[in-house]
Amino acid sequence: MLYWFEVMQSIKSVLSNFNPTTDKYISREFQSFGLHLAETLDDYKHRSLFMKLAKTVHRSLLERALSFSIDSTAKNKGALFMWKLKQLRDDEKKAKLALQKQQQTLF
Repeated sequence: MLYWFEVMQSIKSVLSNFNPTTDKYISREFQSFGLHLAETLDDYKHRSLFMKLAKTVHRSLLERALSFSIDSTAKNKGALFMWKLKQLRDDEKKAKLALQKQQQTLF
């Protein structure tokens, strides 16, 4: 399991690798990760969606969905990634609700 501090790059390292003439879309770390998702999934058309997901969704969920979709032989890995991400988010919500119910029954 990857932890956020193992995956996250420091702002200094992102900006030191930033070349304004070639890296027009990258100025923050989440944008870099979003482009990494788009390139890995071979879905460059939806790079802005991946950047938004990298900004708003927890990195561990994105990493698990990415590893699932990379290992498959699907033609549309972007769609498979989004399906798995939805499934992981739903599972997380169910676990959170079950924990809340359990805590309410204790009191």
